[in-house]
Amino acid sequence: MHIPDGFISAPVATVGCVVAGGSVAYAVKATKKKMGEKQIPLMGVLAAFIFAAQMLNFPIAGGTSGHFVGAALAAILLGPWRGILIMTCVLVVQCLVFQDGGLFALGVNILNMGIIASFVAYHIYRGSALFGEGRKRKLIGGGLAAWFSVAIASVACAFELAISGTVPLKIALPAMAGIHALIGIGEGLITAAVLNLIMATRADLLELQKA
Repeated sequence: MHIPDGFISAPVATVGCVVAGGSVAYAVKATKKKMGEKQIPLMGVLAAFIFAAQMLNFPIAGGTSGHFVGAALAAILLGPWRGILIMTCVLVVQCLVFQDGGLFALGVNILNMGIIASFVAYHIYRGSALFGEGRKRKLIGGGLAAWFSVAIASVACAFELAISGTVPLKIALPAMAGIHALIGIGEGLITAAVLNLIMATRADLLELQKA
């Protein structure tokens, strides 16, 4: 889902930079007000884990592959604003060091994989609490939150490419949504597996995002 340079227009890139910059600035402000002792090291650990996990691809149909995004896991554990900061750090390093996603498109990539994915995942996970608070509910809610975070972020990406004139929406939308619906399954399974491990070892970490 990383958009390289040359695939989006200057207006779309500018809007992406403005939205991403404003959101990151607010996230820094909001995080500083409510930063606990346990949250600081966890943010670093999550950023390192997500960065490493994104380097591992898993096969998808038709010879394509996908990778873990991680925004859902970060948002579930620490809330959407801290999730945005974590994903921004990961995406900036990937862009500047590994050329994974263009510098011109960095704002849009942060918008898709950081902002949209974090808020979608957080609200779906929190909404799933309406159906109970048990372990099974949390795992299913986390898996669904992760799937929707990837799926909706890919739809946003398709619209950005279409608005930029890179590819018609009738082609971009089914292609992006279709392949990322499959990638989202892997995202959901990985997220649920990590949450299951956390519940078994450090269940208190699931309460940090409420702080």
